[in-house]
Amino acid sequence: MRLPRSLSGWTMAVFGALAAALGVVGLAVPDALLTVMGFAPVPAGGRAAGDHTLVFLTASSMAALNMGVYYVLAALADWKAFFRWTVPFRLLTCAVFTLAVVTGRAPAGFLGVGLWEGLGALATGAALRYERRRGAPAA
Repeated sequence: MRLPRSLSGWTMAVFGALAAALGVVGLAVPDALLTVMGFAPVPAGGRAAGDHTLVFLTASSMAALNMGVYYVLAALADWKAFFRWTVPFRLLTCAVFTLAVVTGRAPAGFLGVGLWEGLGALATGAALRYERRRGAPAA
């Protein structure tokens, strides 16, 4: 079995595996994912005509699944350039999701999604910095 070869690779692999798992949950049991994010699921048949919540949930879950797989594959290849590219964009995602909660566009439970992105980005960034200071070879 192949495993990540660096600390930064492990941060990416863990983040990727979690993203992929949550993507699968969103595709298989969308109401469970809505509940985890702090949204109240709507009973079957209770959605208004034109409510496209499940369409957007399907799209974002599929994106999370794909992204998770990309992150795991990048971790297995120890593709440090990719790791570095993700840090600012994951921090941006954290800011946007946190702002959505602060401005009332999303429920407080959604803050966990932003924090997950932000903490994951900080962990990856810290691991990359540690490796650079130790003189680990850059990919």
